[in-house]
Amino acid sequence: MTWQSGVLAAQAGDLVLIVGLRHKHFIFRLVPGQQLHTHRGVVEHDALIGLSWGSQFTSHNGSPFFLLQPGLSDILRSLPRSTQILYPKDIGFFLVYMGVGPGRQVIEAGTGSGSMTVALAYAVGGAGKVISYDMNPQFQEGALKNLVRLGLEQRVELKNKDICDGFDETGADILFLDVQHPYNYVTQVASALKPGGFFGCIVPTSNKVILLLDALKKENFGFIEVCEIMLRFYKSDPEHFRPTDRMVAHTGFLVFARPMIPSEGISDGDFSLAEEE
Repeated sequence: MTWQSGVLAAQAGDLVLIVGLRHKHFIFRLVPGQQLHTHRGVVEHDALIGLSWGSQFTSHNGSPFFLLQPGLSDILRSLPRSTQILYPKDIGFFLVYMGVGPGRQVIEAGTGSGSMTVALAYAVGGAGKVISYDMNPQFQEGALKNLVRLGLEQRVELKNKDICDGFDETGADILFLDVQHPYNYVTQVASALKPGGFFGCIVPTSNKVILLLDALKKENFGFIEVCEIMLRFYKSDPEHFRPTDRMVAHTGFLVFARPMIPSEGISDGDFSLAEEE
């Protein structure tokens, strides 16, 4: 069971988002008889059970809040973290571009705090599977707690293993890398993916992108793409409509490629969707 349902009102056991003044928000699971203590007063769980989504309510001292179902972006930004997490703007593009959806088998390395793991598990549905590798067992313990909190743990298999030795799987639909030196593992990636499968990777610096591009072409990957996602919000006041003072600019280079079966005289690395457009 995940945190979202089609019920029109909050129920015991639901994961809820409450938003107060200046967009101060809290995400927690409703448990009968419990309380949430905030600097804007105490919120009784019982007072929210049965309350319609989108309703306004007040804490014990009269501070206003709205009751909402959290979206995936809200969940990802609120996850307890021990490592730097991916931003929703990048995660969303990865999911769409790599075709992550119900029933897919997806390999991930490394797990980190589990933000991408959560998004992948949510996207593959109950019929899909996510296998996530990381060498640090403490990272995976934290990620597992996040998955359990959201009811997604049955969709994920965590493996504490060095991918330098290769992946256990072959014929995977999709493989995502978020590791320090991704260019060192392209051979292993090629062995784990089915021909024509989807590879995605986030890379922090341009020099590492160049190394990764060289490694991908040597391993017969084609349709190689590199991009970055810029996100700018706008103030929603009709009388002062303008960009917000801060924006989420460069967070990493997004690299995509697909393992191909080469034919004599044709270089798969020559094919690029971006150049064709």
